[in-house]
Amino acid sequence: MSKKKGKDFKNKNKFIKGKLDITRSGIGYVIIEGMEKDIFIRPNDFGKAFHGDTVRISLKEHNGKRLEGKVEEVLERKQIEFIGNIEVGESFAFFTPDTQKPMPDFYVSIKNLNGAKDKDRVVVRLLGWDDGEKKPEGEVVNILQAKDVNDMAMKEILIENGFPLEFSSEVIKETDQLHEPSNNDEILSKEIFTGKRKDCRDILTFTIDPADAKDFDDALSIRKLKNDNYEIGVHIADVSHFVKPGTALDESAYERATSVYLPDRVNPMLPEKISNELCSLRPQEDKLTFSAIFQINNKAEVKNFWLGKTIIHSNKRFTYEEVQEIIEKKTGTYQVEIALLNDLAQQFRKQRFKNGAINFSSTEVRFTLDEHGKPTGIIIKESKEAHQLIEEFMLLANRTVAEYVSKIKVNKQPIPFPYRIHDKPDDEKLKPFVAFARKFGYKFNLNDEAAVAASFNQMLKDVQGRPEQHVLEQLGIRTMAKAIYTSENIGHYGLGFQHYCHFTSPIRRYPDILVHRVLESIVEKNILFDKKMEQKCKHSSDKERSAMEAERAANKYKQVEFMQDYLGEEFEGVINGVSSFGFWVETVAHKCEGLVSVRDLSEYDDFRLNETDYALVGLRSGRKFRMGDILTIKVVAANLTKRQLDYEWVMKPESETTKVKPGKIKIKNKK
Repeated sequence: MSKKKGKDFKNKNKFIKGKLDITRSGIGYVIIEGMEKDIFIRPNDFGKAFHGDTVRISLKEHNGKRLEGKVEEVLERKQIEFIGNIEVGESFAFFTPDTQKPMPDFYVSIKNLNGAKDKDRVVVRLLGWDDGEKKPEGEVVNILQAKDVNDMAMKEILIENGFPLEFSSEVIKETDQLHEPSNNDEILSKEIFTGKRKDCRDILTFTIDPADAKDFDDALSIRKLKNDNYEIGVHIADVSHFVKPGTALDESAYERATSVYLPDRVNPMLPEKISNELCSLRPQEDKLTFSAIFQINNKAEVKNFWLGKTIIHSNKRFTYEEVQEIIEKKTGTYQVEIALLNDLAQQFRKQRFKNGAINFSSTEVRFTLDEHGKPTGIIIKESKEAHQLIEEFMLLANRTVAEYVSKIKVNKQPIPFPYRIHDKPDDEKLKPFVAFARKFGYKFNLNDEAAVAASFNQMLKDVQGRPEQHVLEQLGIRTMAKAIYTSENIGHYGLGFQHYCHFTSPIRRYPDILVHRVLESIVEKNILFDKKMEQKCKHSSDKERSAMEAERAANKYKQVEFMQDYLGEEFEGVINGVSSFGFWVETVAHKCEGLVSVRDLSEYDDFRLNETDYALVGLRSGRKFRMGDILTIKVVAANLTKRQLDYEWVMKPESETTKVKPGKIKIKNKK
């Protein structure tokens, strides 16, 4: 349960909004922002709410010990689809959700079985829960095949985190009616003729994306101007042209709010026809875009910019690897243009860090999978110049749009807009980290926010290649606040920007669609004043967290699945987390994390947590297990159901302990 500081609500007649947290034992607590303690809810007072739902509650009489409440209304469901088993009778069926949190069975009418048979494992969507009805009603939307364990596990993770597996028939019907405007399209011709949409099809344009990408939502164009400046366009898929407010398609996109990227699949925010066809900026096709077009000199100074709707024609689709090779070898298709863009991007990057952005290194770990989705090895992808080229121009577009919108006022009031904000580090997290870093000789200046950022960058530079690099980078990231969407702009601390938003990925993020709509309303001088913007921002932030939880759970599942074949084997690992009940170790060879329980250490000593030193310390021996330590572990258990790996510490003489620097590793595929 959360322990929030703030005032208590004394008025029992007051209705309060919060999130219902149901424990495994069946009792509930509503977590209220601004309250010091959560509100206790008895099972009989859940009403029609499920675990994780946002609810409105009333307060009961209380004796001064603990506030109790009753759910009066469900404001927002955490999830509307559930996995479980169905029992089919002659005239109706019952569905039992497979969940660790208590919840009622669903009634399913025969007409809503959609082919499901008795004892089938299915996905059921909640249709409603009418007043007076004892059970909620649902319909079968998916029948799960037990033969594909991997597929079922990934689907369960998506459902658990509130992401539907399929689009409704209404969404598919609306999508099927959409089409790409052609050269002869009357509406498109009118938009170009009236100047509403700028025609950029004769300018050199290309996309740069991962090799396996299908949804190309951004492109770059470049040409030299007569004044020796360069015109560089950042062109973004015009999703808002197809996804209109008030449609089933828009409601579905809002509810999902983000695409979810699991090791073996993408659960998309939008149907494939939109994400991979209509809006994907594929080469040799005319595409509708929303663009930020800049005039930039060779010193990376932005002299002018234009924001508006465009039509482009991509000349080529590059992968990151192809562009990196062109940068390194200084030869290849459009080498001159790519070299220029890279030079400008590196200047932007250097200036950004000079202005206070924090330079945390970026590496991505991915599993290689066989045809059944089973992991066979890992690939570590580092951020190289090709990635940074795209990153810097996307950052430029996002920052420019946010700064432009921030200056627009209606009746002296700012326009509701989904800013992407990142607060400064919390002192409670920062101070112990600074004290810990000092033990390795790294000093921090805490005079102001800029000084803290500069200290972080200096430490990140000095720590490169040293044994403590991994631990200080990981702990440094943990001191940072989480970035969120909100209409209350406070800037983005990590990037060092006063104004920032997400404009560049509307295929996979709903806030970007909101940005496009507001920006279009400004450009057309018919300003959109969305009074529900903050609510939409909060929903988007919540769904982003749910997506991250799903991605973590899926990656953990793959880790456990991978390490099942290594039970009893020993590996070198790095401690990357410490708690009172044990410490977590990530294997150097495979980047798979498991827990060494303090119970298994009891034969050696009585270990206690030292929070300031991020360590478990033996009371008798003084032996320390500290964040960043390299040691040997044995894989003793791999539980796929719990997505949990258990390791044991293997005591080795100091002479046998190899001091491997994290990051300097060799990757071996499983045989």
